[in-house]
This record gives sequence, structure tokens and C-alpha cells, in this order.
Amino acid sequence: MLYVITVLIIVLALLVRASLRVTQEYERGVIFRLGRFAGVRGPGLIPLIPLIERMVRVDLRVVTMDVPAQEVITRDNVSVRVNAVVYFRVFDPKMAVINVVDYIKSTFQIAQTTLRSVLGQSELDELLAHREKINDTLQKIIDEQTEPWGVKVSIVEVKDVELPEGMQRAMARQAEAEREKRAKIIHAEGEYESSQRLKDAAAIMAQEPISLQLRYLQTLTEIAADQNSTLIFPVPVDLLREFLHRDSNPADSSYSKDNLK
Repeated sequence: MLYVITVLIIVLALLVRASLRVTQEYERGVIFRLGRFAGVRGPGLIPLIPLIERMVRVDLRVVTMDVPAQEVITRDNVSVRVNAVVYFRVFDPKMAVINVVDYIKSTFQIAQTTLRSVLGQSELDELLAHREKINDTLQKIIDEQTEPWGVKVSIVEVKDVELPEGMQRAMARQAEAEREKRAKIIHAEGEYESSQRLKDAAAIMAQEPISLQLRYLQTLTEIAADQNSTLIFPVPVDLLREFLHRDSNPADSSYSKDNLK
């Protein structure tokens, strides 16, 4: 008799354990009754009818999935290796259980194929310079594919783009050539602006001859700042014109002779 009671207690405990489930706040339970969908329950304690009802747990948290490096040939025939990361979550537990066998694996496969397809339609420069645009395109395409499974893809990010060594060297030479080009343009613009200023200064000095003499004296002062220098310079005729004019005037000469007498 004791043996029978013990067996009954064990069976009852197993039935109670089989009829109760506990789901966390981030989980939902999809209930099937004799193979038919019976609703979504949770979170908390979920009672089940033993041997009649079955529960499948679904995690509603965001899943971070790495897409390994893929060999991609861009539209301009450049072979690159690209990897990405996908963030998604389940927004409908019923669809995630009923419409697809394994929503995580299926989302992974969709992300891989979409990554190769989208990058294969893009050029290398676009991939390097407009990565945000490509990320948005990937997110929209993958999200449209996973929506019937109750999965929402929120973010897709292309992480690394590995270029062949030959392409890296070519891009380095191109960047160096661009820098040299900009340097030459800036130098030419500086020369042009300097010549314009010299032209304006020459025009001003032509209108005021005294300014040319002042500039000449200023230059001599700057050169004479070095005391170890020996300077040989011509004297402008304009500075001696007054004295030459006096020597060539007869009246001034006779006046000088009279005074000497």
C-alpha cells in the first residue's frame, strides 16, 4: 500500500511539474493544444494541461548577429571582403514559431545573401564613402524578407571592408597625387594673388614718384641692418637733379664768383 501511495505521489508531482511553466519578463510562451495554436501567454506562471498542451518559448530581446566576411565583387569589378552585424528582435511570437522553422538561422541566411547582392550592385567608391546609405538599403531589404516571420530588423552595419593589397597601393598613389595637385593649385593661386598685389603697388608708385624713392630708402635701411655687409649701390639721379641743375645755371655760377671776389 505504501508503495502504491509513493508511486501516486511521484506521478502527481510529475504532472504538476509538467502543467506549470514560468516565463521571464522578456519571454513569451506560444501554446499548442493537441497540435493547434491556442494563444500566446506570459510573462509569469503559465498553467498547461498535461499531455494536451505544449509551450514553445520565444525570446523578445534584441539579438546581435555577426555576419562573417563575404567575398564580394563590386560593380566596378573589385574583389573585396566585407563583414557586417545585424540587430533584430521578435515582434510577433506566433509568426516566429509557426511561419519559420528557425527564425535566427533564417535571418542569418537572408543577411548573408542580401549583403552579397547589395554590395555587388555598388561601386567601391560608394562602398567606402556612402556606407550609411548602403546600411539603410540592407536594413530595408532584410526587414522586408523577415517581416512574415515576425522578426523586425532594426539595424544593419557594414563593419570592415578588406581591399586587395594592389588596390590599397593604387589608392595610396591616388591620394598622394590628389594632395600634390591641391598643393600646386594653392601655390599657383598664391603666386597669382602676389602678382596682382605687385601690379597694384607698381601702379600706385607710378602715380607718386616720391613713393618709389621712399621704398628705395627703406630697402637700404633693411639691408644695412647687417653691419658685416658692404653695400655698393647706385644713387638715383632724381636725388642729384637739384645739384646738377644748380651747376648748369650761369647766373648761379657768376654769383658764386662775385662772392668769392
